[in-house]
Amino acid sequence: MIKKKASIWKYLLSLIIILIHVIPLYILIGVAFKSKMDTSSRWVLPSYIWSDNFKNALFRGNMLLALKNSTIITSIAVILITLLGAFAAFPLARRATKLDICVRGFIMGVMMVPPLSILVPLYSNMAKMNGLSTYWGIIVILVTFQLPMSIFLFTNFIKSIPLALDEAAAIDGCGPLRTFVHIILPQLKPVIASVVILTGVNCWNDYQFSLYLLQSPKLKTVTLAISSFFSLQSSDINAAGAAALIGIAPIVLLYLFLQKYFIKGMVDSAIK
Repeated sequence: MIKKKASIWKYLLSLIIILIHVIPLYILIGVAFKSKMDTSSRWVLPSYIWSDNFKNALFRGNMLLALKNSTIITSIAVILITLLGAFAAFPLARRATKLDICVRGFIMGVMMVPPLSILVPLYSNMAKMNGLSTYWGIIVILVTFQLPMSIFLFTNFIKSIPLALDEAAAIDGCGPLRTFVHIILPQLKPVIASVVILTGVNCWNDYQFSLYLLQSPKLKTVTLAISSFFSLQSSDINAAGAAALIGIAPIVLLYLFLQKYFIKGMVDSAIK
């Protein structure tokens, strides 16, 4: 009886959490597909589709340019984060020296640093390096701050792979690089999906760094475009809602596509 009551509370808590996340998205969808002249409740979905909201968002709100910029920045950053994280995690997972332990501890410490706390010196250094309003500047910053999470996930996952595989590869004449590429890397698909989704979402949704480092209108990302669209088109909340829906659609589709691998990678990285 006690276990049954505990289960009920778990289900109620889960339901509340789901509603907190689903209700804003539900209202956003309703607003995005409604006409500006429609005064019905925002809790009621329209029986029609008003495509003018999306046309205004794409062309008047420059969402096409923003989608292109965000896609370029996120794609390059995620590829670098995944590759560098996997290569860095392999020696950290396979060796247990005091230096490696200190490096892992340092990586965990970096994850705890609030990015905004070092924004001023970061901005100053990027200005000296001519990295403001450039693709490479924002990509370097995103890679720097997302790499610790990547290394952490890859390290925990690689630790679960038997060391005997490395020894067998060494007997066959494989060096560390060939062992990683041909033996370890093919087994990292689940955690790669996890890294791609987690870091991809963070890079795609980045606002704080983009706001200060991407000052050129031609390099405006999705988050900046949505923010400026809401401020400039406050009277047209429906078009602004359409812009927000366009901005979240690519990353949601990515998650749905990699969902199976993402869940497996997160579980394996956490418990193995």
